[in-house]
This record gives sequence, C-alpha cells and structure tokens, in this order.
Amino acid sequence: MKAVRIHSFGGPEVLQLDEVPVPQPQAGEVLVKVAAAAVNPVDWKIRQGYLAAVFKQPFPIALGCDYAGVIAAVGTDVTDVNVGDEVYGSISVQRGGSYAEYIVARHSEYAPKPRTVDFAQAASFGVAALTAWQAFDAAGLQAGQKVLIHAAAGGVGSMAVQLAKARGAYVIGTASARNQAFVKELGADEVIDYAAVKFEDVVRDVDVVCDLMGGETQACSYGVLKPGGFLVSSAQPPDAAQLQAHNLRGQMIGMQPNRAQFEQLAALIDAGQVKPIVETILPLSEVAQAHELNQTGRTRGKIILQIGS
Repeated sequence: MKAVRIHSFGGPEVLQLDEVPVPQPQAGEVLVKVAAAAVNPVDWKIRQGYLAAVFKQPFPIALGCDYAGVIAAVGTDVTDVNVGDEVYGSISVQRGGSYAEYIVARHSEYAPKPRTVDFAQAASFGVAALTAWQAFDAAGLQAGQKVLIHAAAGGVGSMAVQLAKARGAYVIGTASARNQAFVKELGADEVIDYAAVKFEDVVRDVDVVCDLMGGETQACSYGVLKPGGFLVSSAQPPDAAQLQAHNLRGQMIGMQPNRAQFEQLAALIDAGQVKPIVETILPLSEVAQAHELNQTGRTRGKIILQIGS
C-alpha cells in the first residue's frame, strides 16, 4: 500500500509516498481502508521536528491522525463493527499513519461514520472537534455561560463555535475581517476583528476562554474572565501566577481519541447541529501542498487528502 512518511525532519519536501506492507489488525483492532484523511497543524509540527522531544518516534515516521473509511478486516474480540461498515475517527498522534491507503485503529479511535456527510467531510472532524469537545468538558462549559473562542475561523475554532452553541452557551469569537460573516454563520453571537479591536478592551466577565493561540493572546485573556472563570488552552499551559492573581482556573488539553465522544459527535452532525468545514481537497500525491497551505495558518476549516473511495 501507499503511505506518507518522513525519513528526516524538514520542510514539505521531506514528505515521501512510500510503498509499505498493509498492517494487520490484532485483538481488539480493525483494519480500515482509508477514503480520506485530514491535515492538522500537529502533522507539520511533527514533520518539522518541533515535537521530537515529546513523541520520540523513530524514523521513518508515518503522519496523520484523522480519517474516514471502510472496515476491511477485524481482529479477534471485535464485535461492534463488520467488514464493509463505514467509520470515522482519529488514531493516536503518537502512532500516526492516516495518510495511507490502510490503517489499523483501536476501539477508542473509531465510530460509525455520520450518515449525512461524505468521507472527506467525516475526516474533517476528528482532532478539531474532539479538541474543542474536551476543552469544554475540562472547563465545565454549561448552557447560559459566556465563552470567548480565539481563532474562531480555524479548524478547531470553527468546531468550538458550533459545539459551544450546541451546549447552549453565548459565544464570542475572534477572527480576521474576512472571516467575520463566516464565524457568525457558524452561530457566534459576537465576532471581534482582532486586527481592528483589542478583544481585552471590549470583552468582560466571560466564564470560559478557549485559547487556541497562546502567546500574547493568552496573556491578554486572563483579564476578561470573571472570578472563578476557566482558561483552557490547546496551545500552551496557562500561567499559574496569572490564574492565581485573577482567581481563575485553567488547564492545557491535548486531544485523546474517545469512542463515546465520536458517537455523540456523529449524532450532533446528523441532527444538523454541527457541520463540516472543508476548504480544500487534494489527492494524497499532493500532500506537500496540503502541508504548505495548512502551515500558513490562514485556512478556513480543514484541508483533506482524498485517498480512496
């Protein structure tokens, strides 16, 4: 089968389309014939070597987490799916490998594909949607609360806006001028053009900040939270001193595949409460271009690699 791997760290040019053996599912695992895979920022950060100290993967390193496809074989003890079933999900970033014609997935890493979306759309949810989902679980976001979502037009941000509205929250998003209408369409109650207005000058007393940026954006976010509020970040750990000074709580989160959450997400998708945001679909052979686009940080929604049918 064909699979994208890197044999050294570097730019998009190190991405190679290799011929490798088809993996075989072990007990509790399934083999998935991949129809589509999504590109996430963590993928190019691994490619660049930024996460080498964290994951310590030996070369060659297979890339990709999010996928959608069809069950091709099942290991022993697997009774929840059959060959031919359509599934979607994310494999662990530590293992990687969804940029491939086949992958092996564990029980927590797949769920039945939402009926109302195609494979490319289904592949777009994984990391982005579950990062937002788990961020809101960590923060305890509830109906009637106010949440500020930074980078609301991006892959995670666009999911966070929709999932926060599905929980009944009042949503404020930050986005560029060109994405104001887009974020409003996702359901945001207010959208702030971060280039024209300092959000910290106009936002007050929010219950939760969903920080997808880190750096100066996070530093300016402590003051907009009400006492007892929660800053949850996928970018960097909240500053303990700032949390204490403002009487806040906070946590950094990293997405973990979760079967129950994939199932609940599929129900929201099929109910029309969460929609896929796919900006570009490219063939697997153009993976380098997909990485270049994703690395600009200016994409709206997700970039998808079309692999099979």
